[in-house]
Amino acid sequence: MERIYFDNAATTPLDPRVLEAMMPYLTTHFGNPSSIYSYGRESRLAIETARKKIAGILHANPGEIFFTSGGTESSNTAIIAAVRDLHCKKILTSAIEHHATMHTVEHLARTGEVSLEYIPLLPDGHIDIGALEQLLIGSPEKCLVTLMHANNEIGNITDIQTVGRLCEKYNAVFHSDTVQTVGHFPFNLHELPVHFITGAAHKFHGPKGTGILYVSDKIKISPLVHGGSQERNMRAGTENVAGIVGFARALELATEQYEEDSKYIRSLKEYMMSELQARIPSVSFNGDPSGQSLYTVLSVQLPRSDKSEMLLFNLDINNICASGGSACTSGADAGSHVIRGLGKHEDGVTVRFSFSRSNTKEEVDRVIGILQTIM
Repeated sequence: MERIYFDNAATTPLDPRVLEAMMPYLTTHFGNPSSIYSYGRESRLAIETARKKIAGILHANPGEIFFTSGGTESSNTAIIAAVRDLHCKKILTSAIEHHATMHTVEHLARTGEVSLEYIPLLPDGHIDIGALEQLLIGSPEKCLVTLMHANNEIGNITDIQTVGRLCEKYNAVFHSDTVQTVGHFPFNLHELPVHFITGAAHKFHGPKGTGILYVSDKIKISPLVHGGSQERNMRAGTENVAGIVGFARALELATEQYEEDSKYIRSLKEYMMSELQARIPSVSFNGDPSGQSLYTVLSVQLPRSDKSEMLLFNLDINNICASGGSACTSGADAGSHVIRGLGKHEDGVTVRFSFSRSNTKEEVDRVIGILQTIM
């Protein structure tokens, strides 16, 4: 029986066209981009061409795009720079952020570098924008607001245009973890009031280990990683040339296919929701799945029972790949901090299904059929 892969929010399969673009930089064009001879110049040209392509798609300036190892490094760099270089003394965030943000801000609070406050959530898991404004109004200290554009577990999308305007109004720095949305939605960073965003190639059929950090040219920060002059003195270490080329090609393909892919993937999510409601008693969904939500993610809440406690294990036995939350926490006994943050941790068992253009309705039918037998 072939495996069904419904965990695309964790990572996506590499597109063969992306691999094709990367291959020359894994074989013949192997030069270190810091070298001055022809092999090095070939690699340097590939990096700068990729940077310009990514900047063009995101409507940013090439000088605002920095290559990293992924979303976690990008978020760490942005948050630490906001505190140490931009002099933010208070961080405002939510209880359902990705651990790349959550653990970083908690560390900074423990070391006494900042104070930390959590923005209240509405019952559907969205940020309470009114409460955020009150926190900004009431802070005598410069704030960093760090909120993810779309939650990786429940799919809720935050209106970062509105958040960004509030940050402008109250002189706050705004960082948004956009790992789940870069490559899935169009961006215009010339018009979006944000200081930092992040991206990871493997979330949209690119290679693992390659990310970007957008740093608005309105601010200046110091590097997180020292030891070399790469990335215009912003990130030391020999660049992942093949990965950078792959990021650009994957983003290019995702942009070209956005209308078609997003419509198709959304139809899979909606079909699964309707079929689950029709076939699984007492099923419910976390977050705001029919509203402001990722078209790629569906967080399902199933009634707790002896069988459902082993749900992910039984799905795996049946060759179905899904998760209980994010890939970073799916193996942890503590469960999902996002679901706890929604106050639903006692109500049932959560499984996240996340989709890509390679999934089918037939796979959805098979998954629901197996759920009926193991619940």
